Amino acid sequence: MKIALISEHASPLAVAGGVDSGGQNIYVANVARQLVEMGHQVDVFTRRDRALLPLSVEMDGARVIHVPAGPPKQLPKEQLLPFMDEFAAFLIEFFRREPQPYDVMHANFFMSGLAALKVKAALGVPLVTTFHALGRVRRIHQGENDGFPDARFAIEDELVAHSDLVVAECPQDHADLLEHYRADAARIRIVPCGFDADEFRPVERGAARDALGWPRDEFIVLQLGRLVRRKGIDNVVRGVGVLKQTFHAPARLYVVGGNSDAPNELATPEIARLRAIASECGVANETTFVGRRGRKRLRYFYSAADVFVTTPWYEPFGITPVEAMACATPVIGADVGGIRYSVADGETGFLVPPHDPHALAARLDQLRRDPALARRMGEAGLARARAEFTWRGVSDALARLYAQAARLAPAKEPTGEATAAAAAEQAQAPRRAAGGTSSRWR
Repeated sequence: MKIALISEHASPLAVAGGVDSGGQNIYVANVARQLVEMGHQVDVFTRRDRALLPLSVEMDGARVIHVPAGPPKQLPKEQLLPFMDEFAAFLIEFFRREPQPYDVMHANFFMSGLAALKVKAALGVPLVTTFHALGRVRRIHQGENDGFPDARFAIEDELVAHSDLVVAECPQDHADLLEHYRADAARIRIVPCGFDADEFRPVERGAARDALGWPRDEFIVLQLGRLVRRKGIDNVVRGVGVLKQTFHAPARLYVVGGNSDAPNELATPEIARLRAIASECGVANETTFVGRRGRKRLRYFYSAADVFVTTPWYEPFGITPVEAMACATPVIGADVGGIRYSVADGETGFLVPPHDPHALAARLDQLRRDPALARRMGEAGLARARAEFTWRGVSDALARLYAQAARLAPAKEPTGEATAAAAAEQAQAPRRAAGGTSSRWR
């Protein structure tokens, strides 16, 4: 198949860890790579956010197309909605010029979906949508701190109604689509996010700590990901403070992420707030901000930690718990969204309430006092990650969904050098057998 992955704000070429660079970037990059390895032709469309970017860049066999929409500079994703008409107009003209038509579009996030709906209306290209976060759910949790306009809700309603298939990343995402968007359950498929087994694998803990210059004999807690408030990193800092003050248990917390390689409060203002909280909780000396790190180094951080902790307020899926499990590290996660799905409570780690540092501290102390339990949980997490959450398995499931959407769609408008007769012949040609999604991902 010829597949268009649309990801307006999250480029697969970006370094993860910044405010607007995280799970979606990783998702799109890995899905594109896997689809290419499976023999598909893949183009990724993302907004041009720097003036000197070329129109097209090759990435592991896929083309990344930098769409001129809005000023060619980095902008918060909350400011991009006014440029989606321009984004859509570019897509329509680009699609029309291609010698071979696209079999399917996969829109990632609601703004990509808005542009894709316009393409579908103009050219008839089938549409699969993954929201990655739902506006109404976000508003429930963030309230007035949600920077997106109310117009997002109506756009998402249209996408739910007019996408050929909608991908939910976990059972909670599926339930939210039904409850808040009146989605047709027959057009929803559950396909999770994943990890790259070449990138994430266990490293012997002592060797990992030596590679990072970390002490070998301390109980180490790791928080890794985007440094934004909804990720609940303040709860992790407070939990380590309770562990010290109430349980009289020493621990060291490393926080990896930010908008720069060196921890910089100007580049990443959240660091300043978290440092103040660490000081307030009496763990300023035990808390280290590492800065942003490249993905090839992250397995050392996961492997060096005694436990990985992530306690966001809400999380549509959450890739970092799966990555930690893939490195055989136990996970303590918030009992929300996708984390409730990926972390098997009591088996691969523990689930705790998202705003409860005392509950977090109790679980940290349990793992600190029982290294054998932590080791068993880490091994169980590794087995679960490899069985359930590889990017190859995710992409296999997505490819079957694309084939379903393409097989059921009407004939597309001829594009590029294709004649009307050739287009009609192509529309009538048999599609690849679609098959169903894996039973565990329905």
